[in-house]
Amino acid sequence: MNSVPEPTPRDHGGDGWREYGQEDLPAPLAAALSAFAEHGYHGTSVRDIAARAGLSVPGLYHHYPSKQSLLKGLLELTMSDLLGRSEAALAEAGPTPLERYDAVVESLLRFHMYRRAQAFVGSTEIRSLDPSFRTDYIQLRDRQQRMVDRLVMDGVESGDFRCPNPEDAGRAVTTMCVGVSTWYRPQGRLGPDELVARYLLIARRMVGYFPDQS
Repeated sequence: MNSVPEPTPRDHGGDGWREYGQEDLPAPLAAALSAFAEHGYHGTSVRDIAARAGLSVPGLYHHYPSKQSLLKGLLELTMSDLLGRSEAALAEAGPTPLERYDAVVESLLRFHMYRRAQAFVGSTEIRSLDPSFRTDYIQLRDRQQRMVDRLVMDGVESGDFRCPNPEDAGRAVTTMCVGVSTWYRPQGRLGPDELVARYLLIARRMVGYFPDQS
């Protein structure tokens, strides 16, 4: 069967959605991530992935029967982690539209800071997916986008956000968060908490939240 089941979001209950350690990937997927991020999907050979994983090519095929299955497995885990953190952030947030919006935007920002390579591969290698799984993967990305869109709409309906085009604003906010993965570095001038604080302010302005105006 070509279609891959929808991944179950990882459990990041409590404040766990803010916690990031080392990427917990099986060795073949960690090796594929490293190679795809460095050389791109089409520029990476199965032999290179096997060598990075410390496996023979037949040994790698025992776990993943093709390079395509490695890309699929990697992107499944990426979306499982992203969706799990977003849903945990939403569950922990306060009841107001602003608190819920801030929580999910913060979750997106932190994911794209701490999982830069996975975010990069997930964004750039959609074109390399088999058509059947590409459709499934895009549906998962749309699920994340709909979460943001709903939160923006909730803020508009409550009167907290003054936003004439909520869906456009939602896409712009998500694009901003994804873009962090292209330039953020841990050793840079902005620490994670400072970056989150600055970008939350920008994200609020993008949806028309101006608390100083009546």
